[in-house]
Amino acid sequence: MELQKSITLKHLLIDQKKCIGLQFSTNKVIQALVDTLPNVDWSQEFGMFYVPNNKVNLELIFKTFNGVAWVNGNFFFAEKVINSDNPLLNLERYRNRVPKEGFKYCPEAYLLKLELKRYSDNTVRNYVSKFEAFINHYHHLDPINLNEIDVRKYLQKLIQEGKSNSYVNLTINSIKFFYEIVHGMPNRFYSIERPRKVKQLPEVLSKVEIMKIINSTNNIKHKCIVSLLYSSGLRRGELINLNVTDIDSKRMVVKINNAKGNKDRISILSPSILKDLREYYVEYRPSKYLFEGPKETKYSVTSILSIIAAASGKAGIYKKVTPHMLRHSFATHLLENGTDIRHIQLLLGHSSTKTTEIYTHVANRSFMEIKDLLS
Repeated sequence: MELQKSITLKHLLIDQKKCIGLQFSTNKVIQALVDTLPNVDWSQEFGMFYVPNNKVNLELIFKTFNGVAWVNGNFFFAEKVINSDNPLLNLERYRNRVPKEGFKYCPEAYLLKLELKRYSDNTVRNYVSKFEAFINHYHHLDPINLNEIDVRKYLQKLIQEGKSNSYVNLTINSIKFFYEIVHGMPNRFYSIERPRKVKQLPEVLSKVEIMKIINSTNNIKHKCIVSLLYSSGLRRGELINLNVTDIDSKRMVVKINNAKGNKDRISILSPSILKDLREYYVEYRPSKYLFEGPKETKYSVTSILSIIAAASGKAGIYKKVTPHMLRHSFATHLLENGTDIRHIQLLLGHSSTKTTEIYTHVANRSFMEIKDLLS
């Protein structure tokens, strides 16, 4: 049976002009048809034929290969929604900002594309802030006219300022988004090197420290927030998105919907937390979200950070404690108690046990079995 012939369309930028790349396996029939296209040329750099990117050529390509080869446009048409399960974004807070003299705000086309792609609110916040920092560094220049050297100089500046690898990587992503997605030039900065990811061990608190923090919260609501983050291994975004109905007291599980990677999962519900949650519910009567802010809105991330910081200080723990540190502690303590790593993987929502295996490097159980060399 003959395999179906196909030709893949790619966005190319050649001599600062947008082009349609034509990628296909060696085939005499396809080659003959490619040769009939007007102004077709070969790119040694990208290893494919190309034609100027315009509506006439695009329509001609589909007409030329109709019935002969399948035209794959998955890489060419960039309107695919990245996270269809994410809620619709409201970016009016960016659009309605009061103009500041000498400061350039994110272009409307950039905001519109973020909305269409359904990126998470956290990603939007990072992309907008990082891209605005970039375009204001080159305030008097149109960003569309900047080149790879300009981008490299800016990234070098960030590194010299001591910015973290994750900060630099987010900056690269925000810049690439402008050129690749907003303006359809995916090969603009192919050769920009990314900083190596630093493999750091997760910071973990002891069980004693965790209990001190929980017992140092100001009220039952704050106590439930900190307790759930730890005892169910939740991310802070997962916590603020919990509905009242996501607490399943019959099965003793917490249901987490649309978690990282658009995956649903369940985690364990501690009996002692259930008791506190019932007390909290009677006192606060949340209507939709388990933890609500003013006017029944979602509880804010900054409020959670403030709760943990205040409770940690009151408990006499002066290192910076974060929601993710509580999640790391959850996984590590389970491992120390002998829980199978595959079960921990499922509770955390990791796609692979390789991600979960990092906790084996900080769990005391494995080290306690090593004989003391000085005894």
